[in-house]
This record gives sequence, C-alpha cells and structure tokens, in this order.
Amino acid sequence: MLNYTAMSLNRASNLRKEPSWFAAQVNEHSRWLLVNNNQTLFDSNSYSVTFLSFAIVCNLDLTEAIFLGLDEQQTSHFALDVSQLDEVLLAKLIGDAEFVDIRRYGVNVALEQGSMAALARGLCYWHATHRYCGRCGSENTLVEAGHSRLCTNEQCKHQTFPRTDPAVIMVVTRTFADGIERCLLGRQAIWAPGMYSSLAGFVDPGESLEQAVAREVMEEAGIVVGNVRYIASQPWPFPSSIMLGFIAEAVTEDIHVDKDELDDAQWFSREELKRFGNWHEEGDHLKLPRTDSISRYLIDHWCNLND
Repeated sequence: MLNYTAMSLNRASNLRKEPSWFAAQVNEHSRWLLVNNNQTLFDSNSYSVTFLSFAIVCNLDLTEAIFLGLDEQQTSHFALDVSQLDEVLLAKLIGDAEFVDIRRYGVNVALEQGSMAALARGLCYWHATHRYCGRCGSENTLVEAGHSRLCTNEQCKHQTFPRTDPAVIMVVTRTFADGIERCLLGRQAIWAPGMYSSLAGFVDPGESLEQAVAREVMEEAGIVVGNVRYIASQPWPFPSSIMLGFIAEAVTEDIHVDKDELDDAQWFSREELKRFGNWHEEGDHLKLPRTDSISRYLIDHWCNLND
C-alpha cells in the first residue's frame, strides 16, 4: 500500500456539518494533533504521530479546530494549527515530542498514522492560505468542522472548500532495437546529485489525465507517448496535490530536454536501476527517489513486471 493512503478514521462527512454535533465532539475523550508551520507533532524515538489529550490543549483557542474523524471507539480526532502560538507555551505543551516534516520519517511512520498526519497538514495549510474571500476580499471563517470556509460579508457569503491539485506522474517505457526494455527518468537541478525520478506535471484545465501525461512527456523530454495506462494514486499534501500514476509507452526514443523543466533525462534498463542507490545517500552516484513516493512505487512496479 502506498504511503498516506491508509486512512482509518471515519470522516463523518454528513455529521460534521451540524454545529451542535461538532461542538459535542470537543470533549475530554478527544485527541489532538498539533501542526506548526506545516510540521506535525511526532515522537522522534518511535516515529509515531503524537496526539495530545483534551486536558493538555483545553486552554488553547480551539475555534480553529479541524475535525479529522472518529476511530473505531468513536473517539474524535482533531488537528490544530499552533503556528502563531508563543514558543515557550508551545514547548510546555509538547514535552519531549517535536515538530517534524512527515517526509523526514517517510516509510518509518505507520501507514495509518502517516495518513492522519497528511490529512492534518493538508487541511491546516489550506486554512492558512484561504483566510480571505476570493470574491470580495472579506475575511473567511471556519465552518463545517474545519472542512469549509465561509465569507463573513453578509452580501457575499461565498463558501469555499479544500482543493486538491491533480498531477500526473508517469513511467515511460520503450523496447529498443537491442530487445531491452527501458524506462525514461528525469532529474531537476535542485535535486540531490544523481537522483532520477518519474516525469510529472499538473493537469491543465480542460485536459484529460491521458492528455496531461502525453503533453508533459513531450514538453519535458520531447518524447511522443501512447497507450497510457493508470496504475495508482497517492495524496501528496506537500502542500495540496493528488498524484495520479501512469505507465505510458514511448512512440519515439530521441530525448530533447527542455532545460526550463528538467536538467537531464535518460533511458534506463531494469538491470541499470538495480545498481541505483537511494535518494538520501551521500555522493554523486545514481539514485532512486524516496521510498514513500508514488514515483518510487511506479519505478518498482515496472521493474517487477517481468518477475
């Protein structure tokens, strides 16, 4: 299973819209996950997401509480952005826990916990960047248990909801004249030295996913593709994307890199990929992307097709 795709909480989508129901969930049994400047509270010794009790957070301003869901015991779980909280007070609240970017621990985080942390981060980011109405510029207020914002201007009252940006990510394959099948990987100059990954890009308005795959590969590497096949998807709330994974077959093989998009792109065989290191390793040797990403999932999927 892909990281960030194992949500175990019941989001209670129908119930959370009722203010009285939501208010009742903020009780002594509730559990609270703090987010600070897009970093999530973790126990660094166990790579566990740290939920605090209501008794610890009850004196904070909970008007911006975001409902995440109910567990099997019907315990309510919340996220709370504490980015503006006094650092001394915050340190007292969290004790030995620390705020960490989820991706720092990656696959070491239990799948269900990683999914909760990703949801909390994504929603907190959305609220932080949608303080004001996009129609009239008035201030928005949190409604529907943190899953919507409502314009406070009585003449406007525009309601907005969290948005997720669709992005396609693809392994492009071709069998060459020597009979060896290879896949196309690229790299950006800002990445760790030697790291290559699947090509990717955002979906344009009025564009199908298959069209987006073909356009992005052509724009970035000058390769024409066909037979685009969906493989899997992964939420990637860093800050607000859903990655839609594909495999596509190349019709052409001569690479023409757009330097505004990529630093380099190359064809690699399965045997060559077996000799790659991992993204976090020191050195200039060739490396594969992080193991909690759908890019790595797609590459591994293709490598294992002949097994």
